[in-house]
Formats: sequence, structure tokens, C-alpha cells
Amino acid sequence: MSEFVDWLPTTEEMLSWIETVVAQGIRRSGYPADASVRHWVAEQLRGLGCEVRTEPVEVLGWESGPASLSAWLDAEPDRKIQVHGFPLPFTESSTGTAGPLVRMTEEMPTTPGFLAVDEVELSEVPLSTLREIAVSVYDPDGEFDTLTQTLPFGPQMQQVAEPAMAAGAAGYLGATTGFPWDTCDYYVPYDAVRRPIPGMWMTRSDSRRVLDLMSQGPCSGVLTAQSDLADTTTENVVATLPGASDHWVIIGSHHDAPWASAVEDASGIAMVLAAATHWSRVPQAQRPHNLMFLLNGGHMAGLAGGRAFVARHRQDLLPNVVLELHLEHAALRCRPEDGKLVATDEPEVRWWFASSGLEDVVLDAITEQGLRRSLIFPPDALFPEPPTDGAHFHRERVPLVHFITAPPYLFDSCDTLDKIDADGLVPLSRAAIHIVAATAGHKPPRTT
Repeated sequence: MSEFVDWLPTTEEMLSWIETVVAQGIRRSGYPADASVRHWVAEQLRGLGCEVRTEPVEVLGWESGPASLSAWLDAEPDRKIQVHGFPLPFTESSTGTAGPLVRMTEEMPTTPGFLAVDEVELSEVPLSTLREIAVSVYDPDGEFDTLTQTLPFGPQMQQVAEPAMAAGAAGYLGATTGFPWDTCDYYVPYDAVRRPIPGMWMTRSDSRRVLDLMSQGPCSGVLTAQSDLADTTTENVVATLPGASDHWVIIGSHHDAPWASAVEDASGIAMVLAAATHWSRVPQAQRPHNLMFLLNGGHMAGLAGGRAFVARHRQDLLPNVVLELHLEHAALRCRPEDGKLVATDEPEVRWWFASSGLEDVVLDAITEQGLRRSLIFPPDALFPEPPTDGAHFHRERVPLVHFITAPPYLFDSCDTLDKIDADGLVPLSRAAIHIVAATAGHKPPRTT
């Protein structure tokens, strides 16, 4: 692949794309910034000579407003504390839901109508454990012996409010005491499932104030949260370049985000644009297959874009797909410092999900590019399906390679430009080119 590497954009160009995307603002489905970014992406792809179209995606949109909790000791109702937070995504609005405060660690009351205070911690996984699950690893410095990864989910994953709802809670209060930084801007759940109670995430420091009050005796509170839920339409951006065969390779990511997010997934957009830039400069006869560059909408609304694309093209396209390559999260590791996350100069651990028969191709690509801290998993090694838009492709038995990193700040507003793995952008893009080029001569599994 060395003859092609100069056809990639530079690190500075890729960073400028990421900066452009981030500057638009919060990119949730239905927000103006998301529409602005998808129009900009479409124009970039047209400028590379791609044939570009958009396809509608129906999603449940969610817009957040203010949220707060007023709490007091039942024995001293005039001594109140007030905390402000972030409404739990996809929960209902409330102008004031009152009830006793009950910790989720305690025995739940038999009478419904309480406000559940749930201490949430992010999961930590030793890399030595993940290494045992992986098909292969690229860890030339032996860091996986001691390295631990903090994930952006707790043990409940996205089902954070479900235990409280099942116990009869009237409201949910997520206490982020187990987060390594002070935040309430946690965009979880993002499954676009309506939840019939109001909820709010509290910062770590405010959570401790509430828990300290509760330790002094029975407490009550009033939860107020503004959340607007409405059906809306976003779009998938689909761009194509003809290749040397009648089959297809899809190179994708998503254009929406929980915030004005840099890693999630302005970095993925940049890697897809880098791939399109490269392959637009390669003569058609040297492109191994027809190429499709797919930027999905509605990822942060239950993976709606990926689901809609697969449903729309199950018959006409998917039987002819040789590879679906999904690119997300060029991320730096961070360390907690004074209640904040500070970016280091080290890359976050890299996860690669590869279908059977593609593992060696991926290992060759990441080794060639020196992409250390990489693990290669089967698509269903950690979850029933890959934790990306490619989950829907996996269900259709489409061969796939998916790259993610899963840093702890992925769904937080602190996902800012300083957390981009700038040094990894071009090597990751080169690895993607290597993987696509290696599919030359491959046929879709349904035709073999």
C-alpha cells in the first residue's frame, strides 16, 4: 500500500474537518447542527467526485431542558438543598414529581411513588482479561499485562432506570459517584426507548450532597425535568464510487452525536472522508470493488440509521457486499485531575471486530501502521453483536471489520477536540485502506 499513502489527507486536514464538525454544536437527531453536518459531509463527498444521495431515517427525537432536585430531611422540611443536573435521555418531562428519596441499594418500599437514588459507576476491565477473549492482539510494549480500561457504561449498560421502574419508582436520580470526573452530562440511555418516568443525572459532587443528606434520616424531594420527545426525520448520507467488480465495500460511520462531540464521532466522519479522498484518487480499475461511503443518522437514537439502511437494502445491496468497514473513535486516554478529565498523549485501547477470515488482514494492517494497544475480536465476542451501526449488518451475515475505542467520556460533553488521537488519524486511515485493498478478488459469502 505504500504507493497510495500520499493520497490520504494530512493530519492537519483531518483535524480541520473534525473542527468544522464540532463547531456546528450539539448534533442530536432533529437538532440544526446535525442537519448542517450531514449537508457539509454530502458536499465534501460530491467534491471528491462521488455520486451522493440521502435516505430518510425516522427517529424518536429528544431535546433536553433544565432539570433540578429539591431535597430535604423529613424532620427539617424548611432546610432544603437544591441541585441541578441533566435530564435522563428519553424520559418524560415533569413539572414536579414528589416522593421519598430511596437508595437503590436499600430494600425497595412496597408502596410505589418514591424517587430512586442510584449510585452508578463505570465498568473497568483489565486488558489482560480482554486479551484472553481476543483472537489476536498487537501489544508490542506488553502494556496489556497491567493496563485497565474504563468503559463509558456501567454494569446496567443502557438499562440504568429499569430496576427503579420495576420497583415502582416515580422518578430516577442517577448519582455519578463512580465516575472518575465530576459530570452530569451523561447521554445514557440513547436507545430511543420512551421511559414513562422523569429522570436526572447528578454530578458526582451533588450526588454526595444528596447522599449525605439521606444519611441523616428519611428524606423527601421534588424532581423537575424538562424533556421534549417527538418523532423526527434525519438522513443517511450515501456516496458511491465505481470499482473493478460488481460487488461492494461499504465504509461507514455516523454523523450524529450526543453533544458537539469530537471523538464521537467527528473522528469517524474524518476517517470516512479520508478513505473517500484516497479512493477517489485511485483509478477505477484499481479499486477492488464498488465503494460506498455511508454516514448514518440516528446512531444516538437506537442505531436508527443503520437499522433503516439494512432494512431498505436487504435485497438489492447486502447480498453483494464483500465487506462493511465501520470506523469510530480516534481517541486519547485521559486521567482524572481536579474533577476533570485531562487528555494524555497516549491512545485509548483500540478494539477491532472482524468476521471470520478477516482477522489476519486486520492484524497485518494494524501491525504495518504501528497501531499498538489493539485487540481483534470476533463480532460477537463481547456482546451478541458489535456495539456499532454494523450490528444490523452482522445480523445479515455481511462480512465486517469494525473499529472503536470506547473511552469513558464518549457520551459526555467533555468529548472535546483535545481528546482526539491526532497522531492516530492517518495511520488508522492507512490501515482502513489496507483492509479494503485486501478484499480484491473476494466474493460475498452469499455468492460463494
